[in-house]
Amino acid sequence: MKILSNMIKTQKGFALLLVMWVLTILMVIVLSFSSMTRVETFSMMSFKEMTEKKFIAEAGIERGILELFYAIDKGAKGIPQKDSIIVDESDIWKTDGSIYSDEIGDGNYSVTIVDENGKIDINAAPDIVLRNLFKNIGIPDEDVNAIVDSIMDWKDPDDLHRLSGVESDYYMSLPTTYKAKNANFDTVEELILVKGISSEILFGTDKKRGIIDYLTVHSKQRTININAAPKEVLMAIPNMTSEIADAIINYRQDKKINHINEIHGIVGQSFTAMMPYISAGRSNMFTIESVGYKAGGKSGYSIKTTVIIEDNKKYKYLYYKSPA
Repeated sequence: MKILSNMIKTQKGFALLLVMWVLTILMVIVLSFSSMTRVETFSMMSFKEMTEKKFIAEAGIERGILELFYAIDKGAKGIPQKDSIIVDESDIWKTDGSIYSDEIGDGNYSVTIVDENGKIDINAAPDIVLRNLFKNIGIPDEDVNAIVDSIMDWKDPDDLHRLSGVESDYYMSLPTTYKAKNANFDTVEELILVKGISSEILFGTDKKRGIIDYLTVHSKQRTININAAPKEVLMAIPNMTSEIADAIINYRQDKKINHINEIHGIVGQSFTAMMPYISAGRSNMFTIESVGYKAGGKSGYSIKTTVIIEDNKKYKYLYYKSPA
């Protein structure tokens, strides 16, 4: 009887241990399922919010395009339009990077429009303009020469080295090899492949803007449209001073510069030296950047696009980046 009693006690202890293990496993399964469900719920909520912000940003892009057409209908200066009468420009969006905001549903967007002809075209601009731009953002002279010569070597059709430039032999010696393109840049981002161009120089940092905001590949112009150029771009024009740049910016606040001769009095003796590098008048190519936000949200979804406005009230995308 004693042996039988011990066997029963042993079986009861084993059963209790088995029940505890089963309960432990069930608890782990429940906790794991709960955690997975929570993660998936937050993922779906995050995806839903990002998608909503994306659509809001797209609405901002469409609003920007609509405002460009509205400016045409109103006969705004600087946008192609024939035989039009200027009624009131106070409600027309400027194409100088000014920020415009509006609400849509339970979100809002902020939109900027920038005239591409107010930027430096890296495929067409003279090297002196590029050198001035890099100097003005604080790049040492010896590095400026190397960067600009390397840019020119990257896009020229031959394998001959400029004084401080590099060709395919340099890029083929890198850990990740590639060759110089020997053709025009297709995007400004392509500059990151050129010797001397770092992400900080191209894209900027939290404290400093990158050169990507001042460059383009779309204008196909050697000159810079002084109607739309920001001060950083104006300062890249030979013989330009900070005082002259500020005077030009102030002058164009109230009226459109239809011909470069209009700033002769502002520029003074430097006008002749600046003439080969500046232009004025109309433009039809713009970069629109839109950021979509949900109500109360601090982070947004950004989209950047470049469009060309055609005379028959149509437009064409030249560049589209989402997210930007």
